[in-house]
Amino acid sequence: MRIKDHPILTFPERKKVTIYYEGKPIDAYEGEPIAAALHAAGVRVLRLSAEMHRPRGFFCAIGNCSSCLMEVDGIPNVRVCVEKVRDGMRVTQQKGKGVLPPVGGVKK
Repeated sequence: MRIKDHPILTFPERKKVTIYYEGKPIDAYEGEPIAAALHAAGVRVLRLSAEMHRPRGFFCAIGNCSSCLMEVDGIPNVRVCVEKVRDGMRVTQQKGKGVLPPVGGVKK
């Protein structure tokens, strides 16, 4: 669900793109936060906590908490509430604390 009509704010038209969540295509708008695109597509659980494996979702929406850490294009610990959508990006739930890729390369 996205807000389309608002009495005060306006929403300029943006380019529609496709991102992939767990391999499944999701419609998004270029430049919107990844978490907003996932939320609009019905994805509410962004990750599981590292120790207790409890579901974590869209919480602060300003990049201050760690509820939205996900793996984006092979890079773990990306705060998807502030990371902007790019066409073709691949987003997956992060397992545990995530392992950073080696310097100079993304893990395959």
